[in-house]
Amino acid sequence: MAKVYISVGSNIEPEKHFRLGLQALSNHFKALNLSSVYLSEAVGFDGGDFLNMVVGAETERTINEVVDILKAIEFENGRAKDAKKFSSRTLDLDLLLYDDKICQLPVRLPRSEITFNAFVLWPLAEIAPNLVHPELSKTYSVLWQEYDKSSQLLKPIAFDFLGF
Repeated sequence: MAKVYISVGSNIEPEKHFRLGLQALSNHFKALNLSSVYLSEAVGFDGGDFLNMVVGAETERTINEVVDILKAIEFENGRAKDAKKFSSRTLDLDLLLYDDKICQLPVRLPRSEITFNAFVLWPLAEIAPNLVHPELSKTYSVLWQEYDKSSQLLKPIAFDFLGF
């Protein structure tokens, strides 16, 4: 059984899409572990604020299968197939980690955004503080402690998951 970590983001009807996305993730993966929800500014473009979180889960699926499931969930929630990388979105699901695998294909693992986006690193450090980054050999807690927190505005918010 592999342990995976998935970032979740939305700035278009984010409460609705978070609930739908989490319900879909729970249909495909086991033992979901949810971080707090964080409010962040759009990074890389002018857009509305995002809600972000990280979900830990267990799976017997391959990396390819996990990536395909995440893309399908995004599309089921209104993500345009031709969406630009830096744009508003209904639901953005990114595989951050698959056990301690390091690879470039089908996606780069560990995902590079872990170390430079506060909205990925803080929630990951919250639910997996003692997990070690497979390339940097530091825990996510240490990486968060070392992170320049003035570089991105981010704050935890109360979020009612309503059972997803």
